[in-house]
Amino acid sequence: MPDGKAMMGQEKSNRRFRLKARVRSANLRAIEAVLKGFVTNGAVRRVGDEFTVEAEMEGLSAKDLNRTLLSALRKLEKRTTLRAEWTCDNITERFFDYVLKKTTKN
Repeated sequence: MPDGKAMMGQEKSNRRFRLKARVRSANLRAIEAVLKGFVTNGAVRRVGDEFTVEAEMEGLSAKDLNRTLLSALRKLEKRTTLRAEWTCDNITERFFDYVLKKTTKN
């Protein structure tokens, strides 16, 4: 039997997001493995003292995906920062660390 949310048409499903991000950390070597493990459909490149990430991921929301990625990175190195743009359905959400800074319609 479906739960109350499904019956009311509020069932959440995964959506496909396109990620563009810059990651800085005091320990780039440690977070590189986490980034490459998290990004299975995309590219992780080291550019100077940071990583650039371009990938496609599925999740419930940009906020959830952003929080999951940054939490995984900060488990290894607390001084890691993430500037990320998550795009889905022509809407781009820009985050600095855990904070949503801007939402734009493309």
